[in-house]
Amino acid sequence: MTPNQPLAFDAGPTDVHTDHVAMLMDEVRDTADATARAARSTVLTPRFYTTDFKAMDALDVSPVRAEWDRMMDEYAGDNNQDHFKRDEAFGEELKQLMPQLSPELRQEFIDFLISSCTSEFSGCILYNEIRKHIDNPDIKQLMAYMARDESRHAGFINQSLKDFGLGIDLGNLRKVKAYTFFKPKYIFYATYLSEKIGYARYITIFRHLERHPDKRFHPIFRWFERWCNDEFRHGESFALMMRAQPHLLRGLNTLWIRFFILAVYATMYVRDHARPLLHEAMGLESTDYDYRVFRITSDICRQVFPVEVDIDHPVFRRCMDRLLAISQANDRAVARGGILGRLQRGVCMAQAVLTFGRLYLVPVKRHTLPENVRLDPVW
Repeated sequence: MTPNQPLAFDAGPTDVHTDHVAMLMDEVRDTADATARAARSTVLTPRFYTTDFKAMDALDVSPVRAEWDRMMDEYAGDNNQDHFKRDEAFGEELKQLMPQLSPELRQEFIDFLISSCTSEFSGCILYNEIRKHIDNPDIKQLMAYMARDESRHAGFINQSLKDFGLGIDLGNLRKVKAYTFFKPKYIFYATYLSEKIGYARYITIFRHLERHPDKRFHPIFRWFERWCNDEFRHGESFALMMRAQPHLLRGLNTLWIRFFILAVYATMYVRDHARPLLHEAMGLESTDYDYRVFRITSDICRQVFPVEVDIDHPVFRRCMDRLLAISQANDRAVARGGILGRLQRGVCMAQAVLTFGRLYLVPVKRHTLPENVRLDPVW
């Protein structure tokens, strides 16, 4: 982002939806720029993860064996093996639509593709590393299937980046991007949410563009339905692993579940509002889109999480807007630089922590987990 407005510490919900100038992206000019953008590690960018492989090797899925075996049969069937290939219509549509993208929309779309490709490749690396370092046949087989899917996703997105003369050097990215260590239970919470919210995001866009095909400014959106069903199944896999380890879903662990739900929602909200033109071009409004995605994700997560964030609570909504305003103020402080910029960034960090703390205190909804874990992607 290249914000250029003076910092305003009292920024609030009244101006968070109009500060578009402050959100314009740095231009990505070539593959080196695209790879450098993907390699950044910030609060808002997708990360690469590693975990405790010994603990992963010890996982026992026997409590959910029947559902597990059915899911493995679905993976083995590989119903998307022919999906991630461009057809002739893709090329024709691309030639027609690409010249119509404004420079600003082009940059926001490129940023979306880079972020999405990085996220998919992150999953591929994590799943493949777990597969290589364990002997547990159930988990090893699952990780091989999920790594296969994520590799296809990342490659398909990267091909669309190459249409812009960019592309990410995924081999180099794997070497240069920092890795974050998470305990297996944190991997379960975070990755389950990532896969399910990924499904909710893609299916919301796909359904909207089904109704408004004139708003589909790039052919990649036609692939989103079957694509996001991969994401849905990946989430189902983590749901089964967590239901097989019921201690992960009760007691103090519910506090961690609450934290990860809020962190994922807040990150999405702030990041999506940095791409207002992207949503506008599709006929969406960023806030409305995000709450649609939150609602779908919350509905899905009842299969495994005993707590649910109240996304309609007025404090929840105020805190989301406040976090966005603080993020914009922090961007302006970064652009300002110097001692004053560093001081302002410190103030922004303190404000963000306090606001997230207030968000965490919003009462949650509690419910009993359903007997049957598996869901169908019917949204």
